[in-house]
Amino acid sequence: MLAVTCLGQFMVLLDNTIVGAVLPDMRQRLHIDLTGLQWIVNAYVLLVAMLLLSGGVFADRFGRKRVFLAGAAVFTAASVLCALAPSIGWLIAGRVSQGIGAAALSPASLALLAAACPAPRERVRMIGLWAGISGIGLAAGPVAGGVLADAFGWPAIFLVNVPIGVVLLLVGARVLGESRNPGAPAIDIPGTILSVLGVGALTYGLIEGGARGWTSPVILGSFTGALVILAAFVAVERRRAAPMLPLRLFRQRLFTVSNTAMVVVGFALMGSSFFFSQFFVYVQGSSILRAGLQTLPTTLAMVVVSPFAGRLAVRYGFRIVVTTGLVLAGLGLLALGSVHADTGYGDVWWRLAVVGIGFALTMSPLTAAAIQSVSPQEGGLASGISSTTRQIGAVLGVALLGAVVRARESGGGSFESGLNSAFTAAGVVTLATAVFAGLLPGRLRSGG
Repeated sequence: MLAVTCLGQFMVLLDNTIVGAVLPDMRQRLHIDLTGLQWIVNAYVLLVAMLLLSGGVFADRFGRKRVFLAGAAVFTAASVLCALAPSIGWLIAGRVSQGIGAAALSPASLALLAAACPAPRERVRMIGLWAGISGIGLAAGPVAGGVLADAFGWPAIFLVNVPIGVVLLLVGARVLGESRNPGAPAIDIPGTILSVLGVGALTYGLIEGGARGWTSPVILGSFTGALVILAAFVAVERRRAAPMLPLRLFRQRLFTVSNTAMVVVGFALMGSSFFFSQFFVYVQGSSILRAGLQTLPTTLAMVVVSPFAGRLAVRYGFRIVVTTGLVLAGLGLLALGSVHADTGYGDVWWRLAVVGIGFALTMSPLTAAAIQSVSPQEGGLASGISSTTRQIGAVLGVALLGAVVRARESGGGSFESGLNSAFTAAGVVTLATAVFAGLLPGRLRSGG
C-alpha cells in the first residue's frame, strides 16, 4: 500500500516541476507568448489550490480509496488530453482537469496511509517515507522534462503519466483498503465555488493585465469581481457551521503568521522557478535538455534539506530556522537578479542551490507551526490550509512576476532585464518576510 500511495503523490509532484522544464518547447511549437505559458502553469496550480481542502473532505466522507482511484483516473485522462491538445485552449482545459484530479488524489493518498497506521510512531515513520519517496518526483521533473522534450517534444511529458496512472488504478483497486470518517463535515459547496471564482478572477486580471492594459474595462472588471466574490466568500464562511476555511483559526497569531509566510514561500519559489528554464534557453542559449539539468540545484537542495528542516526547528527554534531559510532564499534570489547571458554556470548553480536550501528550511517548519497553533483534532485541517496558502502564493507568483517581466519588456527592456527584475522583486519580498517571521515563537508546545 505504501508503494501505491507514494506512486500517486510522486505523479502529482512530478507534474509540478516537469512542466517548467518544457515551457520553452511549448512556446516555440505552440507559438504562444508569456501570457499563454502563465495560463498553462496556473490553470493547474489554481485548481489544486482551491480544491485541495475539499478533496480531503470528499475522501473522508465518500471513501479514501474511492476518491484516490477517481483522482488517479481523472489525472490520467487529463494527461492524455494535454498530450493530444490541438491548441492552447484544449491544453489549458487539460491542465484544469489535471488540477481537479490532483486535488482528489493527493490528500486521499496521505489519508489512506494515515488510516492504515493507527500507531502514532509508525504513522510518523510511514508519512516520512511517503514524503521522501514521492518527493523524488520534484527532483526528477526537470531532468525527465528535458529528456522527453528533447527526444519527443513537450506532449511526451504528459504521456509519461499514462502508464503510472494505469498501474495506480489496477494495483490500487486490489491492494488498497477502503476507509472513511463517518463524522466528516458536510462539503462546503458554496465556499468551494466562491473561492475558485474569486481567486480565478484575480489571477485573470494579473495575467492578462499586461497584455490588455491595466486600466481596460475587462481587467478592472476582473479585479472588481474578484473583490466582490472574495468578500462574499468571507461572509459565507463566517455563517457556515462547517466551512472549508474556518476563519476563526486566523485569530491565532501563530496560525496567521505561518500561513502568511507560506503564501510568500509559494509566491517566490514558484514565481521564480517558472523562469529558470526560460533563462537558460532564451538568455544563455542552452538546449531544453541542458536547461533541465541546469535547474537541478534548486530541487535537489530541497529534496536533501527538507527532511532535516523539522528537526532543526525543534532543536534551534522555529523563528531561527524559518528566518534563516527566508534570508538565504531571499539572498539567493537577489543573486539570481544579477546573472546575465555571459555568466558562467559555475557562477549560477550555487545561487540556485541557495534558493532551494532556503525554501527547504521554511516549508515544513511553517506547516508544523500552523498545526501546533490549533487543537490536535484540527491538525489535518491546518496542514491542508498550509498547503493551500502555498499554492495560492504560487498562483500569484507566476502571475505577478510574469507581469514584472512583461512590464520591463514593454518599457523597452530585454527579456533578460525583465528576468533580473523579477528575481530581484522575489528576493526583496522574501527578505521582507524574514522580518515578519520574527513574530514566530522560538519554541512551540509538545517539544516544538
